[in-house]
Amino acid sequence: MKKFMDENFLLSNDVAIELYHNYAKKMPIFDFHCHLSPKEIADNKKFRNITELWLGGDHYKWRALRANGVEEELITGSGDEYEKFKLWAKTVPYCIGNPLYHWSHLELRRFFNIDTIISEATAEEIWNKANELIKSDDFSAKNLIINSNVKALCTTDDPIDTLEHHRRIREDREFDVNVLPTLRPDKGINIQNDTFVPWVQSLSNISNIKIESYEDFLKALESRVQFFHEEGCRISDHGIDKVTFEQARDEEINSIFKKALKGEELTIAEINKYKTRTLIELAKMYSTRGWTMQLHIGAMRNVNSNMFNKLGPDTGYDSIADDNIAEPLAKLLNEIDYKYDLPKTILYNLSPKDNDVLVTLMASFQGGGIPGKMQFGSGWWFLDQKDGMTKQMISLANNGLLSRFVGMVTDSRSFISYPRHEYFRRILCNLIGTWVEEGEYPYDLKILGKIVQDICYGNALDYLGIEV
Repeated sequence: MKKFMDENFLLSNDVAIELYHNYAKKMPIFDFHCHLSPKEIADNKKFRNITELWLGGDHYKWRALRANGVEEELITGSGDEYEKFKLWAKTVPYCIGNPLYHWSHLELRRFFNIDTIISEATAEEIWNKANELIKSDDFSAKNLIINSNVKALCTTDDPIDTLEHHRRIREDREFDVNVLPTLRPDKGINIQNDTFVPWVQSLSNISNIKIESYEDFLKALESRVQFFHEEGCRISDHGIDKVTFEQARDEEINSIFKKALKGEELTIAEINKYKTRTLIELAKMYSTRGWTMQLHIGAMRNVNSNMFNKLGPDTGYDSIADDNIAEPLAKLLNEIDYKYDLPKTILYNLSPKDNDVLVTLMASFQGGGIPGKMQFGSGWWFLDQKDGMTKQMISLANNGLLSRFVGMVTDSRSFISYPRHEYFRRILCNLIGTWVEEGEYPYDLKILGKIVQDICYGNALDYLGIEV
C-alpha cells in the first residue's frame, strides 16, 4: 500500500516520477485564465483567518458542504467563522474520490506546511496553526502569488472596467508578476438579460460614444477593445452556455438592437441572430490585434431559482448542459474564418461527451503557420479532476498534438488554488510516463522533458506572446 499523498502521489511508474520531479515540478506558472480580484491584488489583501482564505468565494467547497447537510448560514451566511471551518474539516473526509480531498491537503501542505489529515478531530489544531501563520506577510495576496511561483496571470474583466487596479499593480516595482486583463464581454452579448440595457448605457458613458444604433454599439465596443489592448490585454473570454448560429442582414440586427434598448421582448431567433453577429464582430476585433479568443462552452447556470434569488450568480448552483454543439460551433468558426480570419482560439467544454467533437473540429481550423492555433482547453470546472483531465489530454493526443497544448489554468477566485497546477502536472507526467513504460513512445528524456515543460509553462507564453 502506498503512503497517502507521498512525494510520488499520482505517479504510478518510474518514467512519470522522473518527468515530474526533474522537469515539471519546478516550472513557473502562467495562469492565463483566473477570476482573482485585481483590486485585492493591488491592495495586497490580508486575510482574517483560514476560513476567509480557504472558503471565501470557493463554490466548489460550498457544493460539498451543502451535500453534507450543512446549513447555508454556515456556508455563505454570517455564521461563526470557526464553526464554518470546523464543518468544512468535518466534510473533507466524505470527499473520497473528489478532487477537493486532494486539493485541500495540497493547499495545507504547500502554503502552511501542515501535513495533518483534515478531519473534525484535527480541526482545532489546523485552525490554530494556520491562523498563526496567516498573520505573517507571506499570506498577503501578492506574496501568495509570488510564493506559488506564478510569473504571469490574466484576470477576467468587463469591457466597462477602468482597469485602474491593473495600473496600480504595474506601479508596484517590487511585485514582478505580470497581471494582465482579459476582456469578458458577456453582458454585451446576452441581450436577453435584464442587465443588457443598463450595461449598454455604462458602455456609452465610458466610451464617450452615444449609442443609438448597432453601429454605434460596435464602435463603442471596439474603443474598449483598443483600450484593453493598450493596457496589455491579449486575450478575451466568452461564456457560451448554448452555442447558436443564425445569420441576419445588417438592417435586421440594427432593428433587434433598437428593440432591446426599448425594453421590448425579443424572440429566441432574434436573440440568436444578435449573439451570432456580435461574437463574429468581436472575433474580427481580436484577430486584427493578434489576440486569443477563449470560448467556455456548455454551462447550465443558476438552475435553482430560490437560491439564485437569495445569493445571486456564481454561488454553486450551476450544472453541465447537454446541448448538441458540433454543427452550430462549426458554422460559427467557419463564418469568422471566412470573413475575418479566425483568431487563435481556445475551446473549453463542460460536457465530457464533447471532447472528441471539439478536438476534431479544431483540426479543421488549424493553420496560418501558428503551432496549435486552435487549442483544446484544459479540463474545466466540473472536469478539472483526474478523470476529466486525463480524458481531455487523451482526446487531444488521439486527434491532435498534445505537445502543443497550452496546459492548465486555475479558473479560480482563490489565492491558494495554485496547487491545482501541481495536481495537473502529476497527472500529465503519469499519462506520458505510462505511454513510455508501455512502449508506445521512446524513452528519450530530452524530448519528453521538453514536451512536459512546454505544456506546463512554455507553450502558453509563446501562444499568447506574453513576456515575463
